[in-house]
Amino acid sequence: MIAYLRLEVRRTLRDAGFVIFGVGMPVAMYLLFSNLVLDGDGQRPETTVSLMVGMAAYGALGSALSVGTGLAEDRSLGWLRQLRLTPLAPSRVVAARALTGSVIVLPAIVAVLLAGRLVNHVALSPWQWGALLGLLWLGSAPFTLLGLGNGYRLSTQTTGVVNLVCNLGLSVVGGLWVPTDSFPGWLRALSGWSPTHRFAELGWSVTDGHAPHLATALALAGWLALFAGYALHSYRVCTRTA
Repeated sequence: MIAYLRLEVRRTLRDAGFVIFGVGMPVAMYLLFSNLVLDGDGQRPETTVSLMVGMAAYGALGSALSVGTGLAEDRSLGWLRQLRLTPLAPSRVVAARALTGSVIVLPAIVAVLLAGRLVNHVALSPWQWGALLGLLWLGSAPFTLLGLGNGYRLSTQTTGVVNLVCNLGLSVVGGLWVPTDSFPGWLRALSGWSPTHRFAELGWSVTDGHAPHLATALALAGWLALFAGYALHSYRVCTRTA
C-alpha cells in the first residue's frame, strides 16, 4: 500500500493543473484580497490574518476534493479494474487514496501560510504556526472523503463539476473568502452549520490565541462521519456496477 500511496502522491504533485489551481490559486487570491483591505495608512489590518486562515482552508478544500476528480478519471480508464487484479486489497486502495488526500493538502496550506509570513509579515508565535498547520491538515479529512465519495459515485465529467460546485459553494458559505459578519442573518446562521466554517474555526481559534472550542471539534467529527459513510456507500455501489 505504501508503494501505491507514493505513486498516487507523485502523480498528483506532477500534475501542472494541480500545482497552478490547487496551490498557486489560493496564494494569488490571498495576496490579492489582502491588498484590497489596506487601511488608510497603507498597513494591513488584522483581517489579513483571518483571510490567511480562510485562504489556507480554501486551498486545502480544493486539494482534498481533487482526489475524487483523479479517482473518477482512473475509473474511466479502467485503472481501478486493473488494481483488482493485484494482491492489493480494495480496502487498502481506498485507504491509500484517503492518505493521498491527506498528503496533497499540505502544499496549499504551507504556501498560503508562507505568503502570510513572508509577504504580509503576519506575526504569530511558533506554537501558533505549528498548531495552525497541524489543525488545518487534520481538519481537511472530511473533504477528502467527500471527494472520494463523488469520485466513486459519479462520472468523470460530473465529478469535476460537482467538486467545483462544492469547492466554490462551501468556500463562500463557510466564510473563507468574505467574513461572515457581512452576511445577512439567514446566511450567517447557515454558515455556522457548514463544514468549511467549522474547519476554518480551527485556524481562527489558534490565531486568536486559544484552543478550538469543543463544539467545533464535535461538528467536524459529525461531518467526518457523514462523508465517510457517503464514501463507503459510493465505493460499494462502484464495485457492484463496475
